Amino acid sequence: MTGDAAMRAYSAALPAPVFDDPAFTRLGKPLSQCRVAIVTSAALHRPDDPPFTQGDTSYRSLDRGDRDLILGHWSPNFDHTGFQIDVNVVYPIDRLEELSALGVIGEVAPRHFAFAGNQPDTVSELRLDTGPACAADLIADAVDVVVLTPV
Repeated sequence: MTGDAAMRAYSAALPAPVFDDPAFTRLGKPLSQCRVAIVTSAALHRPDDPPFTQGDTSYRSLDRGDRDLILGHWSPNFDHTGFQIDVNVVYPIDRLEELSALGVIGEVAPRHFAFAGNQPDTVSELRLDTGPACAADLIADAVDVVVLTPV
């Protein structure tokens, strides 16, 4: 079995929580009036930020203008080439700026957030601690829509 096939088989067998009452189900306003943020699991961080470590359930705040980012995702199944060519492969910030300029979305949020997604043993910490903390930051920034970029 190849590394990719083994990873797919492993992740397909992981239990996933089911939420009876999802937190967000309706926007209540047109997308053209919404503030949009990105939350990525690419372990992105600025050069002066501490890098993510194995088992790290924290998250990093990324300012809207940040482009000099480091991809901290360390899975052996992830090819960094696309990111090295274009940050938008994992963090579509320039695409959001374009959508805002076109009026498709209302505006780009001032901050975006990054987690280290390759943390199979820390789901409860993410769900109960840092996930809600990140959600509070998104709410504080008056974000209406979040684009999730799983890596």
